[in-house]
Amino acid sequence: MCDKKLKSTEMISANCEELREKKKKLREEVFSNIFNLTEEYKKEADKHIVNHLLQLNEYEKANTVFCFVGVDHEINTRPFLERALADGKRLTVPLCVEKGIMEAREIYSLDDLTKGYYGLYEPSIDTESIPLNEVDLAVVPCLTADHFGNRLGHGGGYYDRLFNKYPDVFGAIICREKIMKADIPLGPFDRQFPMVITEKGVFKK
Repeated sequence: MCDKKLKSTEMISANCEELREKKKKLREEVFSNIFNLTEEYKKEADKHIVNHLLQLNEYEKANTVFCFVGVDHEINTRPFLERALADGKRLTVPLCVEKGIMEAREIYSLDDLTKGYYGLYEPSIDTESIPLNEVDLAVVPCLTADHFGNRLGHGGGYYDRLFNKYPDVFGAIICREKIMKADIPLGPFDRQFPMVITEKGVFKK
């Protein structure tokens, strides 16, 4: 019995290590692809992605929206954030409160953001925390994704932990088409989302 348990533990450990290695290799490949994208393509793709977001029925009906603040290699979400505020939505953005833990915090202006954890633009720690189950539409980043709602992040697990805690919150992954991948390595805690948006359109599961 002990030998069987030991072998089972060894197999799980080996599978986890194999998954980590696959994700590591894919991240390296995707980062290389991202840095080869032209500025013209990124700006044009980001504009179309934001337009698709704003045309969603889920956006039109939403009272409370959650969206990350894109930096560097990520999609520029600032036009979307500004429009959400202009449309009178209650806008929340992520704040990393400790390692692996992220909360949705309400902001009233993009001027409320300062550069913080991992170089991300975040609200201050004294902003109001909004339970994610009050969010009607969540816009989710990725390093890469497929068209079926599977994503690969940067490896911190922040979004998977947050959304696994609130499984009924509607989330849409946004990703540029040129860095999409057909085969995303997935672990048992990796969250699948019901919608993916690229510059080419909206893909529902």
